[in-house]
Amino acid sequence: MEFSGIEMIKKVAKIVLPVILGMLGGFLYYTYIGCNGSCAITSSPVNSTAYGGLVGLILTDWKAVKSLFKKGK
Repeated sequence: MEFSGIEMIKKVAKIVLPVILGMLGGFLYYTYIGCNGSCAITSSPVNSTAYGGLVGLILTDWKAVKSLFKKGK
């Protein structure tokens, strides 16, 4: 089954969008709630953003990821 351009964009968006939203959430958490330097995760905007992206990756639809890498189907 061949994917059209729009179908491929939708599949990639299902993977990338949760990661981007997680990163945004991590940065906003650092900005508005974060601590004063004693917390390992929220003391740095880089750490907080990375952990947010990791949470977004965990919440990604793994069936969509798997279907992107299948060949011939």
